[in-house]
Amino acid sequence: MRDTDRALVQAATAVSKLRCRSQHHTVASAARTADGRVFTGVNVQHATGGVCAELVLIGTAATQGVTALETIVTVADRGREVVAPCDRCRQVLRDHFPELLVIVGPMDALRVVPLGELPADTGSGSAG
Repeated sequence: MRDTDRALVQAATAVSKLRCRSQHHTVASAARTADGRVFTGVNVQHATGGVCAELVLIGTAATQGVTALETIVTVADRGREVVAPCDRCRQVLRDHFPELLVIVGPMDALRVVPLGELPADTGSGSAG
C-alpha cells in the first residue's frame, strides 16, 4: 500500500472514532479522488431503513462536483476493522466508478484491490 492509501485508512478511522458513537452511525468510509481530495461519510441507520456510508460519501462528493473516485475504504467498530462494501454498494460503486480501487483486509495486512476483484459478499460488509 502507498502512503496515500494508509492516509485514507487513517481518515476513515478518525471519522469512525469521532462520529460512530451511537446505533445510528456505526460505519465510516473515506474515498480519494485522483487529485488527492478526500471525502468521508457515515452510515445512517433507522427503523425505517438505512443507507450505507459509501452511498453517503458518494452524495457528499457529488455535492462538490466530484465525478470520479480513485480509492475507497470503509471501517467499522470505531475504526478497528476494515470492511468490504456490501453487495448493494458494490453495484452502485461499479456503476458510477468502474475503475475504483478498494482497500480491504485485516488491519495488519491491508491491501488494495480493484472493485471487480472483490470476493463475493459474505454478509460482513458495511451495514446501512
